[in-house]
Amino acid sequence: MTFCRTFLLLTILAAPAAAIAQKQDKAAIKAVINQFFEGMSKGDSTLLLGACTESPVLQTISVDKAGNQKVVTDDFREFVRFVTTPSKNTLDERIKFEAIHAEESLASVWAPYRFYLNGKLSHCGTNSFQLVKTGAGWKIQYILDTRRKKCG
Repeated sequence: MTFCRTFLLLTILAAPAAAIAQKQDKAAIKAVINQFFEGMSKGDSTLLLGACTESPVLQTISVDKAGNQKVVTDDFREFVRFVTTPSKNTLDERIKFEAIHAEESLASVWAPYRFYLNGKLSHCGTNSFQLVKTGAGWKIQYILDTRRKKCG
C-alpha cells in the first residue's frame, strides 16, 4: 500500500510541473511562428531565418485549371529573398492558432489564416506547421498551406 501511495503522490506532484512545461512550450511555439510572420511583414530576413531550422520545407497545396490538386514545393531561400526585397507592397498574414500539439522535441500547429496584400484580402487558407525543439529553442521545420480565393 505504501508503494501505491508514493506513486500516486509523485504522479500528483508531477502533473502541475508537466502542465507548466506544456504551457511554456505552447507560448514559445506561438512566439516563433509570430516571429516568422513579423519577419515576413517587415521584410526582415534575420527574423524569418531565425524562426526556422537550417533547411525548412515550404509547400503549398494548389489546384490547377483542371481542378486537380497538387503539392508544390517552394525554394525557401527564394521565398526569403522575395519577401525581403524592398517593395511598395505590404504583406500581412493574419493567423489564428487553432490547435497546438507538442511532445518533447516535436510540435504540430494548425493555423487558419487570411493574407492581405496592400491592406486588401488576397486569399485565405490554413497553415500546418511542424516544429522541432533545438538547443536554440523551437524552430519551424515544415510549413504546408492551402490557399483559397473564396474566403467566408
